[in-house]
Amino acid sequence: MKMTASEYDRLNKQVSPNSSVVKNCIFAFLIGGLICTIGEFLTNSFLHMGMLQREAAALTSVSLIFIAALLTGLNVYDNIAKFGGAGTLVPITGFSNSIVAPALEFKSEGFVLGLGAKMFIIAGPVLVYGITSSVVYGVIAFLFKLY
Repeated sequence: MKMTASEYDRLNKQVSPNSSVVKNCIFAFLIGGLICTIGEFLTNSFLHMGMLQREAAALTSVSLIFIAALLTGLNVYDNIAKFGGAGTLVPITGFSNSIVAPALEFKSEGFVLGLGAKMFIIAGPVLVYGITSSVVYGVIAFLFKLY
């Protein structure tokens, strides 16, 4: 069956569910805000335990990474993402999910060829471009004494 591009678009629109942009934005805002509120709660809790700001911030990051990885492993994070959409992409939890999800998916292929090779399939480009741009920025800052 050969289709033109316009026929394909028409067919795609017929079977694709309609989504409410306003509703999706509100849910993303609420879920993203909830994740950030949990982070602030953790930071304040650590500060009240007597930690310095730097230590509390580091422990909050580690805690949020662990919680997101655990929820991904328990298949809860995906359900939250279905409800909250882009709100679950809050940088640290979304990054944790993007590493754990492929690792779980490919674990049956073994530790080296499955888990090790596929773990960074989604997060890899983010790491490569993030590290590369930070090195380029560092060199420029060093050469032009911007630090």
